[in-house]
Amino acid sequence: MSISIGGICIPDTKLARGVTELVRDTASELLFNHSSRVYYFGAIAGQQKGLKFDPELLYTGAMFHDMGLTHQHSSADERFEVDGANAALDFLRGHGIAQADIDTVWTAIALHTTPGIPKHMHPVVALVTAGVEMDVLGLTYKQYSDAEREAVVKAFPRSDHFKEDIIQAFYDGIKHKPDTTFGNVKADVLADKDPHFHRGNFCDVIRCSHWKG
Repeated sequence: MSISIGGICIPDTKLARGVTELVRDTASELLFNHSSRVYYFGAIAGQQKGLKFDPELLYTGAMFHDMGLTHQHSSADERFEVDGANAALDFLRGHGIAQADIDTVWTAIALHTTPGIPKHMHPVVALVTAGVEMDVLGLTYKQYSDAEREAVVKAFPRSDHFKEDIIQAFYDGIKHKPDTTFGNVKADVLADKDPHFHRGNFCDVIRCSHWKG
């Protein structure tokens, strides 16, 4: 039975059950619990803001948002966010979900590490990022009550050293394709973990292009 936190539950539907089963069987416990918390924190944020959203779509976006870090869904040359988005796309197509809804979930996952943009988009897009920013970065920590935070963490525990554990999980999921971190926050992860990593420079790309002048 789904846990109710502030009136919010994981949808009791065939689609949501399929999402849960797939992610539980594929991702680590760390990522499964993190993604579950992202759903609840995102849904609570939506409730606070009075946003209307489809819980199934939000749940799918939240649960698939880090699937690109897993071996089964990691490509050789795409950003991990795109890998996760593509995994969700395949899953939703297999369940006959409308293309417009698939596009929404795809966008929510693909943009979840791109600050400043998702909050202006469809509620599902905005709330996946809101949940991630709360659980990983704690940016909106004080916007949740003690009871809400404690209930979510009790249901889906954070590891004793979650901050370092999640950074390590990010690194493990992207270290084989460092070029995909150009221009995004995951370059910071590689710089933190790999002393030999050299991040790309936007200005160097401009100056080294084939254009004259």
